[in-house]
Amino acid sequence: MTDVLRRGRGSLAFSFLVQGVAFALLVTRIPAIQDRYGVSDALLPAFLAAVPILAGVGSVTTERLVKRVRPSRLLRWSQPVVLLALLGVGAGERMVELGIALAAFGLAVGVLDASMNMLGVSLQRSYGRSIMLSFHAAYSLGGIVGASLAWVGAHWHLALWVSYLPVVLVLLPAVLVGSRWYVDDRGGAAGEAEEPAGEGQVLVFKWLLPLCLVMTVAYIGDSTVSNWSAKYLQDVLGSSEQMATVPYNVYMVTTLLGRTIGDLGVRRFGAVAVVRAGALVAAGGFAVVAGAPGAWVGMLGFTLLGLGLCVLVPQTFAAAGRLFPGASDAAVARLNVFNYVGFLIGSPLVGALGDLWSYRGAMLVPMVLVLVTLVYARSFAAQPDRYGGGHERPRTADVGRGSNGL
Repeated sequence: MTDVLRRGRGSLAFSFLVQGVAFALLVTRIPAIQDRYGVSDALLPAFLAAVPILAGVGSVTTERLVKRVRPSRLLRWSQPVVLLALLGVGAGERMVELGIALAAFGLAVGVLDASMNMLGVSLQRSYGRSIMLSFHAAYSLGGIVGASLAWVGAHWHLALWVSYLPVVLVLLPAVLVGSRWYVDDRGGAAGEAEEPAGEGQVLVFKWLLPLCLVMTVAYIGDSTVSNWSAKYLQDVLGSSEQMATVPYNVYMVTTLLGRTIGDLGVRRFGAVAVVRAGALVAAGGFAVVAGAPGAWVGMLGFTLLGLGLCVLVPQTFAAAGRLFPGASDAAVARLNVFNYVGFLIGSPLVGALGDLWSYRGAMLVPMVLVLVTLVYARSFAAQPDRYGGGHERPRTADVGRGSNGL
């Protein structure tokens, strides 16, 4: 059983890493995509908003599909679609082709994000200790790798399809092979068991709502950094254009570091304490950014944001699994929708407040919102699976054996 769990954990972590690479390659080359297809500045927001909206549709669809299909199968086939859609974005020539590729990317990402986190939650249950942050650390590492590859493509003025094709050629067969070792909940190795997981308990949405709010707030904070850190450092704090590219890289690195050690913190101090600390550190980061007298202090604020925000999303998924142990797949799929809600709200919110008021003042809004997490911190201690110091439990799930076929 231990070998099956280890292989399942490794293959799932690789899936998170690949998703981080693919998403970073898309979002960091948006200017190049805009130039290739001649997308106007007025039309670009519609294209960008379509991806998270369709991803939300994909996540809702996944909630229904897992009643009949194992999450491992959904992940096994949605990840190749994401990679091929990424290649389609780079290889198309007409705007309609871009629309089709982005639509496929968005829908598949919704299925992928939901199924990945379903498997992560069930594996954590099987392990009997916190491992969820390690999966999201792999995603952060993938984001850094993807952003670096995008920089290489931009630096050498490579066509989009030239940048994307080698990545897809390497990662596509790798994820198909790795999918052989995905491990489902309730004894189902990848694709073997006939009985769908995630049944036997009614999902009461009002019980899940506090976690949905935390998820939304976390992604409002994340999208604020990804969309506004460079502009804020350059226009508000007076940094050079080159230095303005640094905060997001620093944010990604500190996110990786925080998630790498975060599971140890959950095991030692418990999920509630880690979530509270993360919320306070993130709020402190926004406060430092808002009041920064110069670029270096602003950089410190974005560093704190990475360390604080990085724990919230993985622990929110884990808490949903603990809250609904008999319907964790449905809970994760429903919760995942609010990932995209936060992403859609965050960037326009800060931009509108910055134009109407000031960008310093705008940074105080996500600061206040992230403090809402403190109100709902007890939701992260839901029984029966309370992971953390003094709360470890023996492995109880029968995880069966890995599938040998694609």
